[in-house]
Amino acid sequence: MGVSDPHAYCQESAAASGSSFYYAFRFLPPAQRRAITAFYAYCREVDDVVDECRDEGVARIKLAWWRDEVARLYAGAPEHPVTRALLEAIAPFRLPREAFEEILDGMEMDLGRVRYDDFKHLNLYCHRVAGVVGEAAALIFGVSDRATLKYANRLGLAFQLTNILRDVGEDARRGRIYLPLDELAHFGVSADDLLHARHTDAFARLMQFQYERAARTYDEALALLPATDRKAQRPGLIMAAIYRRVLEEVKDDGFHVLERRIRLTPMTKLWLAWKTWLREG
Repeated sequence: MGVSDPHAYCQESAAASGSSFYYAFRFLPPAQRRAITAFYAYCREVDDVVDECRDEGVARIKLAWWRDEVARLYAGAPEHPVTRALLEAIAPFRLPREAFEEILDGMEMDLGRVRYDDFKHLNLYCHRVAGVVGEAAALIFGVSDRATLKYANRLGLAFQLTNILRDVGEDARRGRIYLPLDELAHFGVSADDLLHARHTDAFARLMQFQYERAARTYDEALALLPATDRKAQRPGLIMAAIYRRVLEEVKDDGFHVLERRIRLTPMTKLWLAWKTWLREG
């Protein structure tokens, strides 16, 4: 692709998204900021393939192109501006090729009719699209203790569980249901209830159960972070503060996620980021 400045392309992608990740990157030194911004841009590019391409066959072709592009990246000859920006980060931050490929595996799970029978199957999806992302991000932030990767994977799971709760209605409108079907049945909620945005007492109880698991996952993740890496991992802790606030807002709103999507203002995200950066410094 004819882009003269790959890093500017990645920066524009991150800024345009308004994502919580963008606010966590702002405080990093230049080399780390370029690396994590390029990595985030990669995640956005492949996610957009699934979300924006209505033809499943075309989406699979595009994901196959990205799989080939990852091979070109590790051969030192990437073509896309995102992977061109990533090229300089692969060796210094020891980013494994398997991480990029597992993320693509997760994206492929989003194609077609998305349903998960139980949490075990959902957990595999979360590992691929979020846990692996957390591990790669942690490597960029700085890891001196390998236990930090377990923390990062668990924190990624907490983020993804938060996303799933926040986006139940939005996902249902796309025909996707990420809440485990056996848990829906246990609480007396049908897939049809979600697809037709029926907020019932049973749905609220189901969501309270999901909330408690997500909150517990944050606590488990933070307990795994070694003290020696806590300062280096401040960007992840910023994201944790922002995502946990989203989780609490979903709960405080009475779990009315079928009708609306909870959003934090940019000022709230920036305030949480700044407060966390100073506290963990």
